[in-house]
Amino acid sequence: MDRPSRYEGNRYLGDKRVQVVYDVDEITDDDMILRVTELASTSFGQTFGPDTLAEARNRGYDPV
Repeated sequence: MDRPSRYEGNRYLGDKRVQVVYDVDEITDDDMILRVTELASTSFGQTFGPDTLAEARNRGYDPV
């Protein structure tokens, strides 16, 4: 999947509502692509600095 333009510099995108993180570069499922695209257009998207899975987990997010 191409990264959403709003988050083009980030690989990991979290959903604040349910505390899950998506690895945008690894998504291939159409349903998940739609979910991430919709998330990117809301204020519930969360990025991490540094942009790593370890940092997302540090903040309490679980990978999908």
